[in-house]
Formats: sequence, C-alpha cells, structure tokens
Amino acid sequence: MSQESVYTSRVRIERLRGPVRRAWLPAESEPTMFGVHSEIAAHYGVDPERFAPHATTLDYVVAAAGG
Repeated sequence: MSQESVYTSRVRIERLRGPVRRAWLPAESEPTMFGVHSEIAAHYGVDPERFAPHATTLDYVVAAAGG
C-alpha cells in the first residue's frame, strides 16, 4: 500500500552566528529567531553578553506538543 504525502513543510534556516538562527516558517510573515537562554546557554557555555537570549528549538517542540 503506497501513501502519498499530504503535506511537506517548507522551512528555511539561516545560521547567523554562534547559536543564533533565523527560520522562515510557513504561514508566518516574519522569520522566527532561535538560540539559547538561561540554563541551556549555561550548559553549552554560551556567554549571554555575546548572544541575546532566544527561545530554543526545544521550547518550540514542547509548545507544539502541548497544543
């Protein structure tokens, strides 16, 4: 039994510097910023003075699963 794909997510991700990434997501007019913050930044040794905090990809996965 073959199945056709119902949906293909077309996402573009651009690494800016360090942990900071910009992602263009479907149905969003503005890009979404990803990075690290708080305990995650500390775990990876990211200096918050060098990189502004942004939500992590994990934050988005948790939010999506909670919805």
